[in-house]
Amino acid sequence: MSAVHLVAIGGSDAGISAALRARELDPSADVTVIVADDYPNFSICGIPYYLSGEVGHWTHLAHRTHADLEATGMRLRTNTLATGIDVPGHRLTVRRPDGGEEQIPYDKLVIGTGALPAVPPIAGLADPGDLLTPTTGTGLGPADGVHLLRSMADTHAIMRGLVDDQPATAIVIGAGYIGLEMAEALTTRGLAVTQIEMAPQVLPTLDPQLGALVTDELTHHGVTVLARTTVRSLTRAEPGAPGRLRVDAATTSPDGTTTPTIRHADLVLVVTGVRPDSRLAATAGATLDPRGAIIVTEQMETGLPDIYAAGDCVRTHHRLLGTTWLPLGTTAHKQGRVAGENALGHRRAFTGSLGTQVVKVFDAIAARTGLRDHEAVAAGYQPATSQTRADDHKAYYPGAQPLTIRLTGSTTTGQLLGAQLVGRRGSEIAKRVDTYATAIHHHMTIDALNDLDLAYTPPLGSPWDAVQIAAQTWTREHRSSTPTAAL
Repeated sequence: MSAVHLVAIGGSDAGISAALRARELDPSADVTVIVADDYPNFSICGIPYYLSGEVGHWTHLAHRTHADLEATGMRLRTNTLATGIDVPGHRLTVRRPDGGEEQIPYDKLVIGTGALPAVPPIAGLADPGDLLTPTTGTGLGPADGVHLLRSMADTHAIMRGLVDDQPATAIVIGAGYIGLEMAEALTTRGLAVTQIEMAPQVLPTLDPQLGALVTDELTHHGVTVLARTTVRSLTRAEPGAPGRLRVDAATTSPDGTTTPTIRHADLVLVVTGVRPDSRLAATAGATLDPRGAIIVTEQMETGLPDIYAAGDCVRTHHRLLGTTWLPLGTTAHKQGRVAGENALGHRRAFTGSLGTQVVKVFDAIAARTGLRDHEAVAAGYQPATSQTRADDHKAYYPGAQPLTIRLTGSTTTGQLLGAQLVGRRGSEIAKRVDTYATAIHHHMTIDALNDLDLAYTPPLGSPWDAVQIAAQTWTREHRSSTPTAAL
């Protein structure tokens, strides 16, 4: 029997994970990875730390080098763009680096095309286009100091601007995870940063009580935060203005009153989220959900014969919601591994995501997993949320820092549905949110968290860890209506 020829489209988390898993399971498998650029297996999540100067060279962002990947037995086709899929003929059409077209036969295909920047409707902002749909329209772009950030090409453009233009001021439009990390990165480089967010708070994926703590950290480090502010247009600044660029926006007060807001800066960074890049799959006949993500089974099957999809381009299984679209690197790695395994004839399932996330903002750490109260209501639960403040270790040992924890649970079953934490760097926020994620994954009640045998020594924790103190607060507030046994 001849070896399976697997072709994976995409050189980031999902595509590379699929290729690695296939080669791991079957060293005879013929595996080809189609990479649109020259940066296979690079850490997009690490880009802010290169731009800040904390990571010394951009090549350090590679999880594995080109040589490391090929040493596993896979074949890399870099600077090669997948442009079409002949589903009945099992052939992938690609555009080679020389511009010529080629068809690559496959037995199994994994689509890991990822996501594209969600470009907001800001007048004067150039549509960046991409290799598949280039644009030639007008507007401000990297040459003018206006940047998007999603790829290594974007990264190089920003770094060139930082080095060549020596900007003194920056505006970051968007205050999600990448926006916050870039506000810190640019501040670390010595720029005066203004952060603009359309939502009422920075980091809108947290409850307002915790988002306010992140805002405090930003302002403490000199970042000017403008929430409830929508950017309307970008233009080149008038002569004598305090910056190369002018940003015209509108700020809405809590009572609904809108006032014009004008800011100037030498550099503008637009990081307002992403959207699934499902165009190749859609053209081949794959079914998309309303957000444009590819609908797949828990085995990562697209419904097209011998074609799988994984990563930021697909609708994902969520352990509490059923399905959702949740672009996360950790999820893409797991889904790619499942797709690569099943492409070789196995029947592994992706067991689901909880949206577990953590971000560093200067010296503050914010994390979440599972559902917030309003998300749980929308999903049909009857939730309640409690907030607790507890020290990260015994107060008598020097350096104790407070953690703020919000737990969401079901008032009918006591099941833990979600957790949010904000604390200081060094307070093991990631470890603690992972404890909650593990508990949610296994359908534990909040009360059952108190039975966990967690590590303790005075410099690092307490006999009742902050994770459990928060659980006890929730149980005290809601004990009358919830059971205490694990589900």
